[in-house]
Amino acid sequence: MKYILKFIAAAWLAFQLASCSPNTWKNINYLQDVQADTTMQMITNEGIIIQPQDQLSIIVSSGNPTMSALFNKTVATYYQGTEMGMTTNRLTGYVVDNDGFINFPQLGKIEVAGLNRWELQSLIEDKLSSEGLLRDANVTVEFLNFKISVLGEVASPGTYTVAGDKITVFQALALARDLTIDGQRGNIKVIREKNGRRDIFNLDPRSSDIFNSPAYYLQQNDVIYVTPNSKRSGQSTINENYFKSGSFWMSAGSLAITVTNLIITLSAKNNSN
Repeated sequence: MKYILKFIAAAWLAFQLASCSPNTWKNINYLQDVQADTTMQMITNEGIIIQPQDQLSIIVSSGNPTMSALFNKTVATYYQGTEMGMTTNRLTGYVVDNDGFINFPQLGKIEVAGLNRWELQSLIEDKLSSEGLLRDANVTVEFLNFKISVLGEVASPGTYTVAGDKITVFQALALARDLTIDGQRGNIKVIREKNGRRDIFNLDPRSSDIFNSPAYYLQQNDVIYVTPNSKRSGQSTINENYFKSGSFWMSAGSLAITVTNLIITLSAKNNSN
């Protein structure tokens, strides 16, 4: 009897392996066409482009702190309605209006949409100097609302706030703890809304061609969607899909026939003894 149980256990393990889709075991490695110790030319990252509804932190410093303070927004204090009566400090920023402008102290309305943060820094420094307001100004611009969303077949889908202004697709997938086994490695979409249009890029992280995509470096509010494979997309629940698959029933039938033949053979052998 113990031999029957051992065989059933071994057969069940083989059934579990056989029932997996072949795609589970192949075509999952990233950058398959890249050889070891390879040097590749990097594409230029122009930085995040400022868009309407962006929130910007703009800090002005100079040799005259009193004058610099006139151009800097204060830190706002917010009361959190908790039992402990805690408060939090939050840096207020400049919100880009729908026409692409911000209203900057002393300088009035400045068109910022379409610029990256370095270009805006230089623009404000030049304006402060040319208007005789602050000749040695040093301006620092940062994004306060740089977020991306990762959806679909990843381990931790969600919206993530990005520190700084540079993040790649690989880094975004790392934030979401990488693809699940049911995610299509060759069909990752990046959805980008910019200048009144919506662009959708298809990326394949298995190929080094991903480095040449304009969506390799992400921009604010980009959405990454990892498409499920055919097995996953055809299911209403995981268990339903599993039992619907043809490979399941083929493997189950094979296992049942094998176990039945084994029991018959061992029973006949025991009767003959």
